[in-house]
Amino acid sequence: MTAGEAPAVASPRDAPGGTPGDAAGPFEELFEDAPCGYLTTDDDGRVTRVNATFLAWSGHRREDLLGSAFSRLLPVGDRILWSTHSAPQLGTTGGVSEVVAEVVAADRTRRPALITATRVPARDGAVAEVRIIVFSAPERRAHERELVAALQRVEDSENRRAAAEADAHRRALEDPLTGLPNRAGLSAHLESALAGPAASVCVLVLDLDHFTVVNESLGTAAGDELLVTVAGRLSAAVREGATVARLSADEFVVVDRCEDVERARSLAGRLLEVLTVPVVIQGLEIVASASIGAAVTVPEDRSADRVLHDAGVAMHRAKARGRNRVEVHDAQRGDAVVDRLRLLGELRRGIAAGELRLHYQPRVRLHDERTTGVEALVRWQHPVRGLLPPSEFIDLAEESGLVRELGAQVLDTAVQQAARWARDPQHATVEVAVNLSTRQLADPGLVDAVTAALTRHGLDPHLLVLEVTETALMTDPEAAEAALVALKGLGIGIAVDDFGTGYASLTYLQRFPVDELKIDRSFVSGLGVNDGDAAIVRTCVQLAHAVGIRAVAEGVETREQLDALVEMGCDFVQGYFFSRPLEPDALQEWARSR
Repeated sequence: MTAGEAPAVASPRDAPGGTPGDAAGPFEELFEDAPCGYLTTDDDGRVTRVNATFLAWSGHRREDLLGSAFSRLLPVGDRILWSTHSAPQLGTTGGVSEVVAEVVAADRTRRPALITATRVPARDGAVAEVRIIVFSAPERRAHERELVAALQRVEDSENRRAAAEADAHRRALEDPLTGLPNRAGLSAHLESALAGPAASVCVLVLDLDHFTVVNESLGTAAGDELLVTVAGRLSAAVREGATVARLSADEFVVVDRCEDVERARSLAGRLLEVLTVPVVIQGLEIVASASIGAAVTVPEDRSADRVLHDAGVAMHRAKARGRNRVEVHDAQRGDAVVDRLRLLGELRRGIAAGELRLHYQPRVRLHDERTTGVEALVRWQHPVRGLLPPSEFIDLAEESGLVRELGAQVLDTAVQQAARWARDPQHATVEVAVNLSTRQLADPGLVDAVTAALTRHGLDPHLLVLEVTETALMTDPEAAEAALVALKGLGIGIAVDDFGTGYASLTYLQRFPVDELKIDRSFVSGLGVNDGDAAIVRTCVQLAHAVGIRAVAEGVETREQLDALVEMGCDFVQGYFFSRPLEPDALQEWARSR
């Protein structure tokens, strides 16, 4: 195409395929703007596009060329050259051919040309094509370098775009912290596993125990470091072909092919084992543990949602049964978890509707058997199931965090009742004890809430005792000490409940401002039956007296237990031997009868 023979830029009506106004990408713009002839063919050699420059140079019409064989534009001799030299090279992806031949123009004249052809592989759903560049002999040198550079720019742009799309797709399916598949990536892996041969697929949902303690005490950077370490250990512990994914903050999922439930249980046990190796973070040794739920697909139901749900149900059961353990899903237990979730919703509504009731169990001083205090114990007046004991709902409230709201209502009701009794001369010096949960003790607003309740109901702080368990004290000793010191400063009594079941040492008993030590009923029940329990109770009484605090025995039910506690020098007792927990009116009647 010599100067003046054809325009370098095609008009819209000359767009490839003949459709005016089509949006043009990088290749299409180069195709039309090229200062040389440019055609594309399919794998059969039939012309699919042709630019205006070639049409002007050759004199052919677009409609005559589209769909016809490119080789028809060559004389017979050059057709043979094209088929023997170019066709074999263009039969493979990326093949390139270059021949010097003549092109037959529309007026039947022959025009010398250099013809370069490149086979472009299929990409983004498009079919493969051959791109043909036609240089007239005089202009070859002038335009070849420019065209090659332009083609390279287009190729680079397309490669960058493809790489960016691939990277975006990968990031959409990947957890940025651990590099594991995220929830979306897990779904893809799980669907793929279930679409394979009808072998059983097992899903393990693993939730780290007490992860929030690491985050809150050492910071999120330490928590992230622990998560990355756990991710690496889990990935190393599974066999090739299994998938490890991060489902949420501290929840991981493993997908593998399993022959049966025992294989799933064995895999879960191995995962627990690899977590037992301590992780050193900020100079501290941290031993991670996890609650794991496992589920295995069955032939009649191989849906991803179902098996993942079943494994999650089993994981929650593992947490409820003590953590750092494995539970395998079965249908009956799954129904029980659904019932538990339903009960949680009812409990939330019940608290708002004022369905909680407080019963009070007397605390008796041993040396004169006088009632000096009571412990407030919560019950739930369920509208359908009747009066429920705390064993039916307290653990559920603890797990869900609802215990804060429940505890606040119990505290306010108990303080209000204590204030009523304080105005009655017969009960003016009776202390009321209220249990605090671990979550309540960790609440920064606890001291203000207690102060507000005392002020609202006009109760002397010395008539209120707050009971905390050893476990609550040891979860965060520094925060617990600060809260108890502040409460003690108000004049409130402090008791350590369920003593002997946790791990508080003599040092901690001296450190905290404690007034009473309550010996757990599990040891008291063994008095007169088990010498070991008797030794533990005696030691607890002696320990309390050694640090200058009162000893209270819980769960006293027989005269034999009472006599043993008197002999040991225990200060106070409470239990069914004297009275069950009673409603306020019944408690007053009981007190009058004594």
